[in-house]
Amino acid sequence: MSKANQQQDVSVLSAAKNGLVYLTPNDWVLIADKAVRRQFKAGEAIVQQGKRTHGVYLLLKGTASVRIMNQGSLGISPGEACGEISFLDELPATANVVAKEEVEAFYLDRPTLQSLFELFPHLGSRFYHSLAAILSRRLRELIGPGAPTAESSKKD
Repeated sequence: MSKANQQQDVSVLSAAKNGLVYLTPNDWVLIADKAVRRQFKAGEAIVQQGKRTHGVYLLLKGTASVRIMNQGSLGISPGEACGEISFLDELPATANVVAKEEVEAFYLDRPTLQSLFELFPHLGSRFYHSLAAILSRRLRELIGPGAPTAESSKKD
């Protein structure tokens, strides 16, 4: 991958307000260097409910739909992660994630991330803190309109 492409990818990922928000610019460079770029066609599954992901996906281009049985769906955009629940608990995915259009994503498998985190422990801390924030936000979105959000708490 060229340096210009890597910088563009890092820019997309670091600018996402619903992505891995606690990572530093240096963290992003390390991650981009180790990630595998994957492409998905419109309608293609990125994550399949009931199957383990063995890693996490970070969308670079395009949008996808997270479809949760009996819960409806929500969209994810460039800079956002998917497959994180299966990555964290090493169990099958809890939802289907399907590309709404052509999608490019970084894929980071568990061994790659663990080796990065052994070399850079603070990167691991910021990565998991970011995943916790993502999961918290998504849970609040599923709970519904009465659940407090970061925006509503700023008004108090």
